[in-house]
Amino acid sequence: MTKKELKQLVGHAAADYVNTYVPENSVIGVGTGSTANCFIDALSRSRDRYRGAVSSSVATTNRLLLNGFHVFELSDVESLPIYIDGADEIDPHGSMIKGGGGALTREKIIASVADIFVCIVDDSKLVPMLGAFPLPIEVIPMARVMLARRITQCTSGAPVLRLTHNGTPFMTDNGNEILDVKGLTIDDPVALEHSMNQWPGIVTVGLFAMLGAARCLVGTKYGMQCIDYVREQSSRRSR
Repeated sequence: MTKKELKQLVGHAAADYVNTYVPENSVIGVGTGSTANCFIDALSRSRDRYRGAVSSSVATTNRLLLNGFHVFELSDVESLPIYIDGADEIDPHGSMIKGGGGALTREKIIASVADIFVCIVDDSKLVPMLGAFPLPIEVIPMARVMLARRITQCTSGAPVLRLTHNGTPFMTDNGNEILDVKGLTIDDPVALEHSMNQWPGIVTVGLFAMLGAARCLVGTKYGMQCIDYVREQSSRRSR
């Protein structure tokens, strides 16, 4: 199967999962990226089953509206039974690198509210250890140079400012910049995430380890695979 076909397979499987396990008239959380787009397209066939969705980015909002969904602000909903999103990498413990699409801050906020985070990926995103994919870090622009120096001094990584195709700094929906840190070997993602969360000027680290996935739906050339992770944060969210 092609990459596109695998993503469509995962998108349809995620839509079936939501239709099976999420109560009618719910509001669902939706992430950003090509696999999330496949999920939105697949779920649109049963959109009348739901009150609407909370979106993690402007791009996702536009996709949801195009498919006929009502989009809520997070502050306007009392609960989210589920958050569906992809990942750039996911390890055997459900820790992820996210942010390749630049929506890591809003993604992490929505994931923290949802009862369960279900990750949807093709099997190329399954890795034994995080770090081959550059780690995105959303930063306040005035702190970018200082943080790049600190990252270089304190880690094995090389921070690179994300640019647009025009050569200008990529700006997030929140008006911030992104440093993509290359060359990391992340053997303790929870510890690295916790440490970087304390650095002034960092808005969000693209490590979803302290709040990782509870379940992963994986598209493979042999069909769908479901992986469940035993995580303290998963139990906390379900309470």
